[in-house]
Amino acid sequence: MLENKLKNYLLLHLIVFIWGFTAILGALISLEAIPLVFFRMGLAVFFIFLFFLYKKKSFLLDKEGIVKFLITGIIIATHWIFFFKAIKVSNVSVALVTMSTGAFFTSLIEPVFFRRRIKLLEIVLGLLVIAGLYIIFNFESQYQLGILYALISSFLGSLFAVFNGLFVKKYDANSISLYQLFFGTVFVAIYLFFSNGFSSTFFIIPTMDWVYLAILSSVCTAYAFIASVKVMKFLSPYTVMLTINLEPIYAIILALIIFGEKEKMNPAFYFGALIVFGVVLANGVIKNKATIKQKFQDRKKLKK
Repeated sequence: MLENKLKNYLLLHLIVFIWGFTAILGALISLEAIPLVFFRMGLAVFFIFLFFLYKKKSFLLDKEGIVKFLITGIIIATHWIFFFKAIKVSNVSVALVTMSTGAFFTSLIEPVFFRRRIKLLEIVLGLLVIAGLYIIFNFESQYQLGILYALISSFLGSLFAVFNGLFVKKYDANSISLYQLFFGTVFVAIYLFFSNGFSSTFFIIPTMDWVYLAILSSVCTAYAFIASVKVMKFLSPYTVMLTINLEPIYAIILALIIFGEKEKMNPAFYFGALIVFGVVLANGVIKNKATIKQKFQDRKKLKK
């Protein structure tokens, strides 16, 4: 059990690294946030659909599942729209470090749906993340709109993670991903239709944007989406969300390499980011010790 949990924790870190690369692609793609999300989700649905055909998997879904995935599909679409908006109006570093508030939001949301008491440790770690952000944005006030968009995205992402923590107990991860992405695509398409977003030039996209969109939708969305839902069978939504706080660390390093001067921030930014990174490590160590202790106690009970 411990080995399985470790394997999934390492897989989660790979997924988070891929998500960090998602932000880089979002900055490289010239499209605005809403069209970008439409193409990202639509292409991801196409790739997962092909996967279903290849594996001869069933497309059947009960009525309850349709309602659940319709709602969460809208949530994840809106989450990504605000995420890419945050990147477009600020930069990769600012958007992703703000997204680290997800751990705090999840610590408040998760107990409501999982019917457990709020743990003091989770609140403290979440507040430490907020403290890190406070240090950062005391010195980076020019990115206020990006911060606001990223906070909204963070809350929606936390809500989405908690819902999927419940859904994965009953539904297959592949089906969850397919239908959530499908309904999310439909939601964005309806919005674009009624806002006259579909124009004669809507599908005329630069070649490199198509290349970036293909990577974004296949590796960073279809694969990462399914894999992230699967790991929730072994890890709690809170642990998943707190580990996702490593995304800015990975992405900031990548952004500095790719974008150079545009991504360079003052020392306070990196100090705040270091606090966030420390919280993630602390959570991993504390929860790992708790798991080992619990396993030891369970063995003692069996011996008795």
